Amino acid sequence: MARAIFLLPAWSSFGRQGLSPELAKAFGRAGAAAPGDSGVDAQLIRHFTATPAQWAPAAIMRQADVGDAAGAAWLRADPAHVRPEMTGARLLGIGERLSLSQDDVDALLPALKPVFGDSGFALDAPTPARWYLRLLREAKFPQFSAPDAALGEDLFEHQPDGPEGRRWRALLNEVQIVLHNHPWNVQRAERGLVPINALWVWGGGVLPDRIAADARHVHSDDDLLRALITLASGTAQPHADAFDSASTGHGDVALYDLRRYRDFAVLQRDWLLPAVRALRAGGLASLVLDAADGTQLLLAPSQRWRFWRGAWAMPVPASSRPHAAGPA
Repeated sequence: MARAIFLLPAWSSFGRQGLSPELAKAFGRAGAAAPGDSGVDAQLIRHFTATPAQWAPAAIMRQADVGDAAGAAWLRADPAHVRPEMTGARLLGIGERLSLSQDDVDALLPALKPVFGDSGFALDAPTPARWYLRLLREAKFPQFSAPDAALGEDLFEHQPDGPEGRRWRALLNEVQIVLHNHPWNVQRAERGLVPINALWVWGGGVLPDRIAADARHVHSDDDLLRALITLASGTAQPHADAFDSASTGHGDVALYDLRRYRDFAVLQRDWLLPAVRALRAGGLASLVLDAADGTQLLLAPSQRWRFWRGAWAMPVPASSRPHAAGPA
């Protein structure tokens, strides 16, 4: 029988949408792994193992995009839109969210290359949404925040620190000045597009020698996830509209990327209920639910005998929890 892994968004993203009684009972009887780290990167690291053990999405995507990642260190340096505020600035868009085209690359890249070239870094853009910095393999650089961790937040909370942080802050400030003064952003505004006024640097590292995956097949439209399974010698398939246990070969493990869903009724109808029923009918050997908040559930057919277990309740969003009473 096949096995399935579902990557889910954080349970809190569903607000207070209800869990069906059938799923609440099945999840209550499931096994629960110790809570893992939250975030997109941590979620992927639970299912893909790199050797050496360094998480380097920039190098992985560079290899997928161009095929020349070996022998250097890489950073993503993606076009971004930052909104200035009274006390700082906020990251509001990056990469594909900005409706980028090759015209944007042709206009902006020549102005930015010398900024990085003076520091010994080569900047290029094999796709409009994914720009890269090539560094010496042994180069030292600070830890940068991934876009999913920084979107919507004050940039002050995500400034690079450590011994190299000051140098990078000065470099990225220079980039912002160049982009702020660039006439191309006037043309973008005339077309109803937000200005590209920053580059968001993240994902640094070197290409792993090897990547191993929990799954043999990945169903996803996410470029990084597809690149990971390709490097692990698995197959990448487009996102499916609903779960079908027959689509996974006998004895295979398939990973389904369901992080796009925010309507819990649709997720239950098209994915969770069909998978739980396939378990019960013998069409699925096991099902792992891995949420971006670190919650992990393992479901198996034998768990139907755990009659003593109560129903499972979705974690309550922090903003919905009652506040503890203060001192009288």
